[in-house]
Amino acid sequence: MQELLSQLARLYLHPEVSLPDATPRVIDPVTQEAVRVVVIPFDVQPEHSGADRWAQLCAVANALQGELGLPAPAVSVSGATGFRLWLSFAEPVPVPKAQHFLALLRTAYFDDVTLPAAGVRAPVAFPPGLNGATGKWAAFIHPGMGASFEDEPALDMPPPAMGQVALLQGLDSISPAQLQRAMGILQPDIRQPDVPQPAAEVPPAVQSAQSAQPVQSDTAQGLLLKDATLEDIVRHLHAQNIEPTFRHVLVPR
Repeated sequence: MQELLSQLARLYLHPEVSLPDATPRVIDPVTQEAVRVVVIPFDVQPEHSGADRWAQLCAVANALQGELGLPAPAVSVSGATGFRLWLSFAEPVPVPKAQHFLALLRTAYFDDVTLPAAGVRAPVAFPPGLNGATGKWAAFIHPGMGASFEDEPALDMPPPAMGQVALLQGLDSISPAQLQRAMGILQPDIRQPDVPQPAAEVPPAVQSAQSAQPVQSDTAQGLLLKDATLEDIVRHLHAQNIEPTFRHVLVPR
């Protein structure tokens, strides 16, 4: 458990903040008017099924990496209503700047997603945690397994702590230079001259997430593979010394 708390702190917490050992772990993300985490919800709605939301999340996550040059985000199921993308900042980002970044991302990639009214100030509930309304568990998941949660974005049982740790250990945070470069791509007039720009032209970040195609290349390290095979998933988990377990869904013939 301590290693899981350490990974959550490494990625998402201000140095002055600590997480309780017990679940749920809900915190105010703002410390000294700055944040280190932005959580983007992809909730199932009458007009957006679980499959729709998962495909959209994959497209957004791939665009964050492929178009904006950002590190791979964490992915979770909420235990109730949908999926989450977790963006981590290496250094605390002032609330207005973080809010502006989130607004730019929403305009470019997921303008049909309803964000919390409080924006980046909204309380953050860290997985794993039990959802009191559903009795199901929120948890970080392997990106290739998201499609298996399209009908129910939740776990029936608490996930193994070390499995959660393994999913977080390989993740990096967005550096100040990466953030500024990404904001410059999204809104070119805010580019700073001292921030190095990529040598190759980056495609304009104006495609909607609905039309963006997830990258499906074995060489695309870190990108979300919407159609990853079972063998792909097992191979990745074994490489991290995780013995996978899978829930089976029986479909009536």
